[in-house]
Amino acid sequence: QAPCAISPVGVICGFAEMALASAALRRSLAARSFGVRGFAAAASPQKFAIYRYDPDKQAKPFLQEYTIDLKTCGPMILDALIKIKDEVDTTLTFRRSCREGICGSCAMNINGKNGLACLLYIEPSAQAIEIQPLPHTYVVKDLVPDLTNFYNQYKSIEPWLKRKDMKAKGEKEYFQSREDRAKLDG
Repeated sequence: QAPCAISPVGVICGFAEMALASAALRRSLAARSFGVRGFAAAASPQKFAIYRYDPDKQAKPFLQEYTIDLKTCGPMILDALIKIKDEVDTTLTFRRSCREGICGSCAMNINGKNGLACLLYIEPSAQAIEIQPLPHTYVVKDLVPDLTNFYNQYKSIEPWLKRKDMKAKGEKEYFQSREDRAKLDG
């Protein structure tokens, strides 16, 4: 029997009908403008003032300005940084990892507010978008903060679960019994 699905237009049964409904839904979503990004693509060139510091050169930190075309860039601040690094200035240094707002690697100060570059949309304006490293941290290079102090503080508060009874090194792992699982399931 063919699978059935509930769609905005009712119940659809059959592979062909599901494919047609899916294509129609994609077309209708593509036609809509989703706020900031639709506006951002219209305002083509955008300036970015990015904090630059290289400890090897022993020079004072400064803001370097870059201009990129938003039509050829993704919607997020991280997309702009990657575009600048790949196509304009390969010496730009910053951290990134998951691109989903989970890891926090791309945390930086954007227009005076701390945030994750992977989650913040590019909001076009006549002024340059100012990007700096996290405040109150030492800077390793450009937008890379030294997180040694953060990790030491994190370790000192030990924000993880701890057992009351510990097994000796080399003993087997802790297995969950059916009774323990039943307690968790309620």
